[in-house]
Amino acid sequence: MFLLILGLIILIIGFSLPAKNPRVAGTSIVLKWIAAVMIFIGVLTSTIKQIDVGEVGVKSLFGKVQPDILESGLHMVNPFVDITTFDIKTQNYTMSSVHDEGDQAGGDAIRVLTADGLEVVIDLTVLYRVIDKEAPRILREMGTDYRNKIVRPITRTKIRDNAVYYDAVSLYSVKRDEFQDRIFKTIEADFKARGLMLEQLLVRNINLPESVKLAIESKINAEQESQKMQFVLAKERQEADRKRVEAQGIADYQKILSTGLSDKQLQYELIKAQKDIALSPNAKVIILNGRNNTPIMLSDK
Repeated sequence: MFLLILGLIILIIGFSLPAKNPRVAGTSIVLKWIAAVMIFIGVLTSTIKQIDVGEVGVKSLFGKVQPDILESGLHMVNPFVDITTFDIKTQNYTMSSVHDEGDQAGGDAIRVLTADGLEVVIDLTVLYRVIDKEAPRILREMGTDYRNKIVRPITRTKIRDNAVYYDAVSLYSVKRDEFQDRIFKTIEADFKARGLMLEQLLVRNINLPESVKLAIESKINAEQESQKMQFVLAKERQEADRKRVEAQGIADYQKILSTGLSDKQLQYELIKAQKDIALSPNAKVIILNGRNNTPIMLSDK
């Protein structure tokens, strides 16, 4: 557009020079040629627009936004049309308590009050994108700075509004996923009403007051000690049961021996054992005290 306007100015100057003077006439011709080339290049660059991948273009003519969009590629447009590009890829906005980690300079974490009146600091990342068909409405209603006009304030407000339904300990532990799902649904509805699509909401960290942290750690330690003691007691009970079963088995065995074995049975078992000894390669001669004290000689020879 700049080259087109400049070329028109040079062309007017070229035609305004007097043609009677030969030197001036030559300069006029040169200016006209330069103006023609500049106008041609200006018209070419003003009418052909390239939209990059992952972007859409929104046209506005003399301040009026056109309802249609330009998708990625080359387009022939009115040279007087102004093209504003919107990134429709996934974008992220981080609010963190760590200095220079978030999108805002300094600590930008969200400070909220819980149901029990404690202040909790939440680090959060929002993943979102511009709905391509809604780009003209976004430009018309809020311009291109939708991050600071929509994403940041709505996210912070909805998190504060929903944190009051949870106490600090629950928000930090058992109700964290429920809290994240709840704020996702409320923020998603507001984003969609303004032409943005919420893709994911990541609660990165929840920082509790130091006194609450100490109380939680003490509770966790007490629960771990209790579980350890329950394990020790269960092990001792199992050991006592094992010893009880073992003692009962020994008692039953002794009872069987005392009631089921006779003298003849014991004498028979003794003879069998002595015979096995006699037949052993190491056994030579064994003299036993037989019946009526009569010696008996056993040998493998």
